Amino acid sequence: MELTVWRTFVTVCRLGSLSAAATELGYTQSAVSRQIAGLERQLGVPLVQRHARGVRPTPVGEVFRHHALATLNDADRALRAVRDARDGSLSRPLAVGATPSLAAGIVPAAIRRLLDEAAPLQWSLVPGLSSQLHDRVIAGDLDIAVVTDAPPGLPDDPRVERRFLGMDDMVVVLPIAHPLAGHGPVHIRTLADRTWVEDNDGSAALLRQHAARAGVTAHIDLTAADLPGKMALVATGHAIALIPGVLTCSLRTDLTTLALIDPPTRGIYTITRRRDPHPSAASLLDQLATAFGPRRPTHAAHQSTETNVDPALRSNTQDLWIGSPGRTHEGRTFPK
Repeated sequence: MELTVWRTFVTVCRLGSLSAAATELGYTQSAVSRQIAGLERQLGVPLVQRHARGVRPTPVGEVFRHHALATLNDADRALRAVRDARDGSLSRPLAVGATPSLAAGIVPAAIRRLLDEAAPLQWSLVPGLSSQLHDRVIAGDLDIAVVTDAPPGLPDDPRVERRFLGMDDMVVVLPIAHPLAGHGPVHIRTLADRTWVEDNDGSAALLRQHAARAGVTAHIDLTAADLPGKMALVATGHAIALIPGVLTCSLRTDLTTLALIDPPTRGIYTITRRRDPHPSAASLLDQLATAFGPRRPTHAAHQSTETNVDPALRSNTQDLWIGSPGRTHEGRTFPK
């Protein structure tokens, strides 16, 4: 079996689409289909099944995907090692993964501090959902991942070492001219009749659970493909949304946050392989722990919502605030 075909299969599973895989790999869709069909003939079992929105691996295909990904990563590392030896550089790049909210600010800042204090280091940062990042750490594709225990939670896997960094309070994100901008904290009941947008099942589950505890229902009427899409729908006044508090350090200037009373929270962790850790992984872990230590993200406030923010909290998060103080917008209608 050729590794090229294995890579095509893994890409199809990751993207859930034959056409998307063809675009990424530079093939035609028919060429991708032929590769998958040929692989299925070799193995004697169907590996993918079609559904309304694309394709997904069959149960047997998922087993093969797991081993194929590990094999491809080993092959890639072998090729890199040969190139490094040929070029006289034996340093191994540090592959970091992070959820989108953590990749937007906290993790890049920690990498910056690591580079400032250490020798030159090649590195990469890959965003993804916690479950995807966990699988990529196990497969050897990532050296370290910064993940959360938002639903469905993190697996108890003896192959990885998990380190707790801190708790993150979820906050509500609003358009900067929303009537509630500059107020808070508020009870979720105040927002029960508003239109919400979500971009992933974990965040939606936190919102629904928090509303249910208060005896109300959150109406998640809009769905975004990703975090930037979710922010765009909020900024244009179509909805409000629940976001991680750590995102306030990189919030776009046409948005603001609103703290909740007794907000939903999520734990933030790093995961690393117990086997063959990267030489720089421990140093990055220390930088991440330092980043979370003094501020433990909680109710972090965007600059335009400074009103009614606890003074003690303000002193801890002042260096994270961004925005345009006093900026106002008129003539816009916001959803309930």
